[in-house]
Amino acid sequence: MNLLRLAHSPDPDDAFMWWPLVGIDGDGPQVDTGRWSFELVAEDIETLNKRAESAEYDITAISCAQYPCVAGEYAFTACGASLGDGYGPKLVSPKKQDLKMLLADRPVILVPGERTSALAALRLMCPDNSFNWKAVEFDSIAHRLLQGEADAGVLIHEGQLTWEDDGLHLVADLGAWWEQETGLPLPLGGNVILRSLEDRHGAGSLGAISRILRDSVEWALAHREQSLSYALKFARGLDLERADKFVELYVNRWTLDFESRGREAVTRFLGEAASRSILPVARSVDFIEPGVLEGKS
Repeated sequence: MNLLRLAHSPDPDDAFMWWPLVGIDGDGPQVDTGRWSFELVAEDIETLNKRAESAEYDITAISCAQYPCVAGEYAFTACGASLGDGYGPKLVSPKKQDLKMLLADRPVILVPGERTSALAALRLMCPDNSFNWKAVEFDSIAHRLLQGEADAGVLIHEGQLTWEDDGLHLVADLGAWWEQETGLPLPLGGNVILRSLEDRHGAGSLGAISRILRDSVEWALAHREQSLSYALKFARGLDLERADKFVELYVNRWTLDFESRGREAVTRFLGEAASRSILPVARSVDFIEPGVLEGKS
């Protein structure tokens, strides 16, 4: 068997869709993995963004905003993405205020990483040089805000559901803003695969592996209760109901396939960010379609 290392964020949505590749407690994969076996690695998204720059993993989650920096080595797989369909990261503050009020005094805003889509979207929403940002660990932002470290912060992952419990106030939902501006979902996370696997494993390998990945997502969705039980290990205090809600937000039809609207969203997001020098220009944006797994049609 040819081993592929797949890296994902330590969050319930990623855990939910990829565990069928390896199984639980030694019971083996729940889907046909062909001539490949998989090893799962969980690391926070900003660490994965950095590691993608050195092409450390065969397949990895990245922020869509990081794609222009790694497009030479990686291409998107058509499945495995996280798109905010009218919702997304939350810009929150310890006090009630709207965006105009927040930006009036050039605030300090905590963000979950320099390479994240959350930061890129925040910069797109705000006028140039209207705020200072400080990159910190994503799961420390709410606590830091309550300690008075900054004026506002951008919450990702489970923070999108728990900010009210922490006594914070919503300034803006970045996904809702992006949809209002463009009519498109907000591209947050993508799943990318090394282009060189085609040379290493033969013609058609990228498509075959992408097919396996889609099969994993489909199996997880078809066995939701079992998949949620596993995903709860990565839920950082969320109960089953909230974990289920979080998974529903980011494992859905967009995860099975970007579709034409999702691809348009990625191209638009990267293009607008490049036009304002927020991100580098992406020379090409490629999506690997699921192909034929050997022995199947």
